[in-house]
Amino acid sequence: MKPKYFLSFFLFIQIIVLQIIPFFPEHVEQFYSNGLYPIIAKFSRIVFGTIPFSVGDFIYFIVISLILIWFWNKRKSWTRGRAEQSGAKQAWKKNILAVLSFISVFYFLFHILWAFNYHRQPLFEKMAIKKEYSDADLLAFTKKLITKTNAIQGQITKNDSLKVVFPYSQEQVFEMNLNGYKNLSREYSYFSYTHLSAKKSILSLPLSYMGFGGYLNPFTNEAQVNDLGPMYSFSMTTNHEMAHQMGYASESECNFIGFLASVKNDNLYFQYSGYSMALRYCLSNWQVRDEKIFKQLLKTVHPGILKNYKESEDFWKQYETPIETGFHAFYDSFLKLNQQKDGMEGYSKFVNLMVNYYKEKAL
Repeated sequence: MKPKYFLSFFLFIQIIVLQIIPFFPEHVEQFYSNGLYPIIAKFSRIVFGTIPFSVGDFIYFIVISLILIWFWNKRKSWTRGRAEQSGAKQAWKKNILAVLSFISVFYFLFHILWAFNYHRQPLFEKMAIKKEYSDADLLAFTKKLITKTNAIQGQITKNDSLKVVFPYSQEQVFEMNLNGYKNLSREYSYFSYTHLSAKKSILSLPLSYMGFGGYLNPFTNEAQVNDLGPMYSFSMTTNHEMAHQMGYASESECNFIGFLASVKNDNLYFQYSGYSMALRYCLSNWQVRDEKIFKQLLKTVHPGILKNYKESEDFWKQYETPIETGFHAFYDSFLKLNQQKDGMEGYSKFVNLMVNYYKEKAL
């Protein structure tokens, strides 16, 4: 069988298999997420982690350029084919097989190198955390979170009206984030992180227009972080992408893991990054649930913290375009196709995990 026919047929087989795999999360957890994937991830981070620039971004740039060149060249041949009418059907068949072959290889690498993690055991089961919570639970947790975040902001600035300004470079943040994961892994060994491979994305400007703080490159296992955004949230964003590197695909789970790694860090600035981001999600939750309670809670938050929130708001506003809406809609559909039923809303679903995790624990 010719490679083009085989790869096209293999794509069909992959699609069938991926309809079955979600029914066996325990097997995915055991044999892939805790078996094959850690070996692949470790190898990738060792190979690419010491390279100072984002290899994954360059690969994307090259591949996209080659695809555009291929389509441009084929466009010319298709035009000639229509004019000549001779062998046009045969040319179309070859082109379709070529496209299907490329998609088949891409699809296979995407899943074997990382994306099977979409089908692993949910974190709330792994950590025995309940999914549901009441308004009273959320209110109690939000108040504790406000108290904690206020205290750290006060310790750092000595003035409740000053925003927190990070004194570290982005490269220092990458290295210092390891402390949080080291402390977290003492409590939960499966959150152990080794071989740092976090990079400032070369595509930070496009990411800003798309509305994303970062992404994981599944082919190189590099954590790509948007380096244009506010520094107070940079470490939390990086921790989120590092959680993806460890094999957690759910956005809510990575927010939760990133939060834990931030607040477990010995450094107050990193703790502030985690607590302030978590508080922002809780306040947003209340803004939707009950505007009156939201306004009451907001009055108890230090003005300096609100200034950090305004800093984020101003940053993202300057990049608001229809492009962002389009990419969010695309990514929402992508997540839902990969067993993330909440889509983009999944980012805020980590509130469920936080509220129930801290029911019997001190912040």
